[in-house]
Amino acid sequence: MKPIEMKPNVYWVGGIDWDLRYFHGYVTPRGSTYNSYLIIDDKITLVDTVKHYLADEMLERISTLVDPEKIDYMLVNHVEMDHSGSVPRVMEAAPRATIVTTSKAKRALEMHYKKDWEYMIVKTGDELKIGSRTLKFVETPMVHWPDNMVTYIPEERLLLSNDAFGQHIASTERFVDELGWDIVREEAASYYANIVFPYGAQVMKALDVVDTLPLDMIAPSHGLIWRSYLPELLKEYRKWAGNETDRKALVVYDTMWGSTRKMALALREGLETSGVPVTMKSLQTSHISEIVPHLLTAKLVLVGSPTINNGMLPTMAAFLTYIKGLRPKKRTGFAFGSYGWGGQGAREVASVLKDMGWEMPEETVNLQYVPGKEDLAGLKEIGTRLAKAI
Repeated sequence: MKPIEMKPNVYWVGGIDWDLRYFHGYVTPRGSTYNSYLIIDDKITLVDTVKHYLADEMLERISTLVDPEKIDYMLVNHVEMDHSGSVPRVMEAAPRATIVTTSKAKRALEMHYKKDWEYMIVKTGDELKIGSRTLKFVETPMVHWPDNMVTYIPEERLLLSNDAFGQHIASTERFVDELGWDIVREEAASYYANIVFPYGAQVMKALDVVDTLPLDMIAPSHGLIWRSYLPELLKEYRKWAGNETDRKALVVYDTMWGSTRKMALALREGLETSGVPVTMKSLQTSHISEIVPHLLTAKLVLVGSPTINNGMLPTMAAFLTYIKGLRPKKRTGFAFGSYGWGGQGAREVASVLKDMGWEMPEETVNLQYVPGKEDLAGLKEIGTRLAKAI
């Protein structure tokens, strides 16, 4: 695949990871793209790199445009190794290049690669003139590492946003409008939910800066480039970052002999009868990371587990550990489960939901063995009450 010209003399030269299926603990069924951008001006600048095993692919693309030895600046917006993994190879190919990055990123690069490179340290408000273009830098700490920054080119109305606005998609298309809003929006939501979710406050600050920039293109470090749907994208990001939800429910459960599943179905019936859309997810058939995007916009989250060995099922413990790290706020929760003796599973679930600060308008329901008709009718009624509560 040849370099793709995004703007005059601004090229995508990244790498496509067709085989990636697991990233940072979540599944990536569509693979991913590591985006690297080459700016040809008086000073030739490479913005970010790719995972180390795609270095040859990236350098081959660069070589069709310029001799890599002529690269003047290696701009590192973020040190995580899916972006900086090929920096050593680039610096070998371009030994006179200067790395442009933040002070935190410089320290992290030194700790990662143990190399003595030449650096130019930048911070928010700094500018670098590379010819007819200006690179403006904005630090965006914890979106999603402390070293993160984004780079804006005002002459091109182009934001090089690093991890913000990214998606894990491997494709021959390079622009969102070539693949379609629905698919890219779905993957952008999954990316946000599984990686950026905990940093909503920091994202909001970054969005406030973005709102001040004249923009017609956002080029992230994963997935497709946004030259269309920018208002829709920014609206979605504000919703996600603000923990704004819709009046809908997510039911997540695991079951041993079917009792907890019966309870989940009864709760769903009560909710749907009351006009609340419900998404049902079993931990036996859905990976945790496939469930989290539904959590992104669900106001009500119902979580069910039977008891095993005096606690919840390990699958449920893993799910709750995962979402606790993502820190979703402004949710209403409900815990339920079944047991043979002891009954600690559902109580442990309830404890985690409360620890996350969720509203819990209904008491935990913990049923022994197999629920009867009256038990299921009671759960349906709880579903109705929870519908009213949201």
